[in-house]
Amino acid sequence: MPITPQEPQDDHFMRRALALTRRGLGTSSPNPAVGAVVVNGGKIVGLGWHAKAGEPHGEVHALRHAGPLAKSATIYVTLEPCHHAGRTPPCTKAVLQAGISRVVFGASDPNPRVAGGGGNFLAEQGLEVTPGVLRQACEWEHRFFITHVTTGRPHVILKTAATMDGKTASATGHSRWVTGEASRRFVHRVRGWVDAIMVGAGTALTDDPQLTCRLTGKPNPLRVVVDSKLRLPPTAKVLDPAQGPGCLVACPQDAPGEQAKQLSESGAQVLRLPADDQGRVNLAALMDELGARGVTSLLAEGGAGLAWSLLRAGLVNEVMYFYAPKLVGGSTAPSMVGGPGLERMDEAWELSRPIVRRFGDDVMLWSKTLGSS
Repeated sequence: MPITPQEPQDDHFMRRALALTRRGLGTSSPNPAVGAVVVNGGKIVGLGWHAKAGEPHGEVHALRHAGPLAKSATIYVTLEPCHHAGRTPPCTKAVLQAGISRVVFGASDPNPRVAGGGGNFLAEQGLEVTPGVLRQACEWEHRFFITHVTTGRPHVILKTAATMDGKTASATGHSRWVTGEASRRFVHRVRGWVDAIMVGAGTALTDDPQLTCRLTGKPNPLRVVVDSKLRLPPTAKVLDPAQGPGCLVACPQDAPGEQAKQLSESGAQVLRLPADDQGRVNLAALMDELGARGVTSLLAEGGAGLAWSLLRAGLVNEVMYFYAPKLVGGSTAPSMVGGPGLERMDEAWELSRPIVRRFGDDVMLWSKTLGSS
């Protein structure tokens, strides 16, 4: 596409658009929570974000907010305007009808079927188009959508909480609470971002979690339990249908039928999948199935065996490790990642470009990319 040069104010207004994307996290899926800002004469005249799938996208909301002031203005969009009709008309049409003269966007449309279509179309209509402004920051904000549309699978966040000596529970299995209240509040924020939460059967049996989001205005995510032997009891809290939108129990195709029937009668949807070479659920097949169901993001919260299996299968996109300033010791106390482990240090997964955040006395190591072993 013909590219117009970036202008000094572009970073500033794109940052405003980026801030708007976070308002749609957890409610716009499977669409990206695009943020948009309309600027005329150096002043912001329109703001918008994509709040809910099926409703107008961020560009449309911003243009409506701007009204007549959108004519001859610049629109800043975190993701390239769409040029294909889905549940709503293409945003390129709204941009043209509003009389916008310049379009600045951050991340390019990653959909291989339509990549570059929006920017190219608008340039062909005579608009000035400037792509790639704060591109990396925009790609990060839209990482769930980008992973899903390019791989067909959800973007997986692996979250674990441990003591400073790497224990997720004591040797007796006691784990409440490893981290403090501030860390747990942030985890509920993350639960509010994602489409699904996943745990292994061991965690579901030991902790009997609800796996809900306790934030006002955020829906509960889909609950997923990986249960290769169908050990989950019908009374498990995670099955509670009142919590919505439901619980999916993944098991191998040859799992016992009677247990599956009991779980189904308790409100679970039992999903039979191919087994891996250990006779457990093939997690790659599970990710394919979730992606096909429109799950764009998934928070894996436990336990150690599931963490190992996800890492070994190359299914983890980012890591959140919370460390509490505590020591419990115990050679049999569970650690953050189980399994047989790697044989050599140079085989280790590298947490690339990690950042560190504090939540009260706790420390979170957040790696936005994960190097393969």
